[in-house]
Amino acid sequence: MAKKSLEERIESTKSYLKEELNTVRAGRANPALLDRIQVNYYGMPTPLKSLANISVPDPRQLLISPFDPKSVGDIERAILEANIGINPSNDGKVIRLIIPQLTEERRKELTKVVKNYGEDAKVAVRNLRREENDDLKKMQKDGDLTEDDLKLELEEVQKKVEKAIKDIDAIIAEKDKELMEV
Repeated sequence: MAKKSLEERIESTKSYLKEELNTVRAGRANPALLDRIQVNYYGMPTPLKSLANISVPDPRQLLISPFDPKSVGDIERAILEANIGINPSNDGKVIRLIIPQLTEERRKELTKVVKNYGEDAKVAVRNLRREENDDLKKMQKDGDLTEDDLKLELEEVQKKVEKAIKDIDAIIAEKDKELMEV
């Protein structure tokens, strides 16, 4: 199997960052908030989104409609165990999650969490750069690249990494803006 290109690996790092940021509650209802929740369904851990339809009837509410009405209790238990800071209310058929308004202090805590996710992504991109540079230097040592080609390739890798870091900063800034909206 051929190794993924640097661009593909950078893109997967950025998409992973976006997935991580979707799980950060921003005071608005977002079905991605429930993506990581696993429900113990007939003894098997099953992703919540494969057991129920999740909709957003209004900006502060998530509505979970299980495909199997008997699983309502299991889903409610899984949400409580996931400790996402929201208490589910269950009417026997559907589960409602009312997203509370974020306090200023909580918003600041969440921006720190978001910045940490961003730093982790940047570190991952820098590690990709190091791996790519090591591969290029090995190719040059083996005689597959000239010294001039090596220099050009290293510069190209650096440009890609700088662009990726700018993209990550933009993604983080967008999430910060979303968190600070009242």
